Amino acid sequence: MQRQSESKGVQMWFDFMGWVDERFPATETFEYHMSKYYAPKNFNFWYFFGVLSIVVLVLQLLTGIWLTMNYVPSEAGAFASVEYIMRDVSYGWLLRYMHSTGASFFFIVVYLHMFRGLMYGSYRKPRELLWIIGMAIFIALMAEGFFGYVLPWGNMSLWAAQVIVSLAGAIPYIGPDLMEWVRGDFLMSEITLNRFFALHVIAVPLVLVILVFVHLVALHHVGSNNPDGIEIKKNKGPDGIPVDGIAFHPYYTVHDLHAIVVFLFLFCVVVFYFPDGGGYFLEKPNFEMANPLKTPELIVPVWYYTPFYAMLRAATYPLFGMDAKFWGLVVMAGAIVLPAVLPWLDRSPVKSIRYKGMISKVMLGLFVVSFVILGYLGSIHPSKNATLLAQICTVVYFAYFVLMPWYTRAEKTKPEPERVTT
Repeated sequence: MQRQSESKGVQMWFDFMGWVDERFPATETFEYHMSKYYAPKNFNFWYFFGVLSIVVLVLQLLTGIWLTMNYVPSEAGAFASVEYIMRDVSYGWLLRYMHSTGASFFFIVVYLHMFRGLMYGSYRKPRELLWIIGMAIFIALMAEGFFGYVLPWGNMSLWAAQVIVSLAGAIPYIGPDLMEWVRGDFLMSEITLNRFFALHVIAVPLVLVILVFVHLVALHHVGSNNPDGIEIKKNKGPDGIPVDGIAFHPYYTVHDLHAIVVFLFLFCVVVFYFPDGGGYFLEKPNFEMANPLKTPELIVPVWYYTPFYAMLRAATYPLFGMDAKFWGLVVMAGAIVLPAVLPWLDRSPVKSIRYKGMISKVMLGLFVVSFVILGYLGSIHPSKNATLLAQICTVVYFAYFVLMPWYTRAEKTKPEPERVTT
């Protein structure tokens, strides 16, 4: 009787899915993107961060929705509503800390995800468009983080936003009008807060979700890269399945669950024991209400922007009649968008860092070190020595990209294997 009941239940499920598939390609979509999508067998640790970024995105969307239920986007009510969430809303403190910690973890996993792309040449043909879409996600994420950073209306939020928005004023001719248009007022005010709230809650998340969806569709169309940089589609068996491929579901879905559990464990440790991240996730001045008459001792953006902020401050010389502030803006913007052209800068005959020459390995190492140093320099008081070091690191950062066509073509490389290695 039990087997009969189970058999009947299974048949009802198949009948239901058949009814759905006649009207919507549910099974076909699942097979294309999961059970019949073949990924390389040699994925390693670095390939966890793609799925972790999706986990954090979902986490941010869910906690953000709950926070907006009690948040008041007004000059008088913003800071008070955050305090109300923290003190009086049931588990409001947990939601707020999950969201603020999630923002930092989002950038951690995205930076590591991008680093993996640099290591293994995930921007090379046929993944140029995939890489560009990824860069668009990164820029949208930076905008989302900035708008959200302003919403608590703490003192650092006010002054850091004032500094960043004022950069628009450095643009020749249109700068002052553009700066006023961005703020919606002559100064940072409730109007600015309202428009940043709308952008943070509706516009940019919508763009992010669409871009992530397009990114995944593009990924599954061209196929995943791997640590060897070999296209597994070129080596198929008699059944048409890549011999070095493995079905994403259930193998990698189960495999990724281990990484998700470990990630959530670390995430919870930070949320419950170090929610302010030692002053890097939540700065001390942001526990004070915004005060246009009280300037924080040190005005810096949150940690994931500090490498680019350090490059902004590293420009100290006026050129061609333009002041240093304008060139700082150019350097900062260039540093953010320059990685988008990587597919056309890398001239190496191989994709992966495993088979590239020593120059590529040294340049990538210097690039990472310079980025970390810039992140630190952007979080401290400027000084003569700090500015000089920031200028050197900025040159190293740009040299990685500008010199890439030369050193990737000139260096000796190792031959790629015919099959992926494990």
